[in-house]
Amino acid sequence: MDALGKPRLTAKFYGPIIAALIMAIALAYGLSLVGQGFAARAGNSVTVTGQARTNATADNAVWTLSAQESSQSASAAVSKVGNSVSALIKYLTAGGVPAAGVETGGVNTNAINEYINGNPTGRVLSYQATQNVTVRSKDVNLISSLSNGIGKLLQTGVNINNYGPQFYVSNLAALRPSLLAKAMVDAKSRGISMTSAVGSKLGAVVAVSSGPVQVTSPDSVDTSSGGLYDTTTIPKTVTVTVSVSFKVK
Repeated sequence: MDALGKPRLTAKFYGPIIAALIMAIALAYGLSLVGQGFAARAGNSVTVTGQARTNATADNAVWTLSAQESSQSASAAVSKVGNSVSALIKYLTAGGVPAAGVETGGVNTNAINEYINGNPTGRVLSYQATQNVTVRSKDVNLISSLSNGIGKLLQTGVNINNYGPQFYVSNLAALRPSLLAKAMVDAKSRGISMTSAVGSKLGAVVAVSSGPVQVTSPDSVDTSSGGLYDTTTIPKTVTVTVSVSFKVK
């Protein structure tokens, strides 16, 4: 008790309070240092995306077609589809495709069953036979022309499904290194513009990653996170991107 009769606050009472204050101050200071460290690290580099593109021309075509015929018997359907395939091969070879570039698959047959109100009756209405034909050629313009003109063959009564030719660029792997180099130059140029605008200088490269190759039709803006390969056109645009982190001085 003090002279007025009030309880005296001893060091034992103040000790835990002082210790808690010291710990709080130390923790706050430590967190401020961590925050400054993250800020310094984030402010010491800049990440820039670079892009490069070039025009390319497909030099390889793969064209898949399918002959399909039906009849009251399986044998008759197979015979009819054989005639359709023969007519198709004649159209292709007469148009300039070498016989070695035409590949025929096996004949598939299936029964077309009768259904009434969604229930099978057990009666076979007809049999259907199909056979695929695949054309491979480096003359992409020839294949494109034959695909566009196949209506003349269909007018004769031949039942052919034309799925359209697919066009590929065979030297895509050879184009990629030079495009990556140009994309790096583009990233550096963008980085210099960004840093010089705020009075800084671009330093050494810290990290680099490249995105997937995008092969699109000319003037297309389509992209895909996993890469895009458009096979419908002969002229194409090949685009690559890189993400580059630079030190900032």
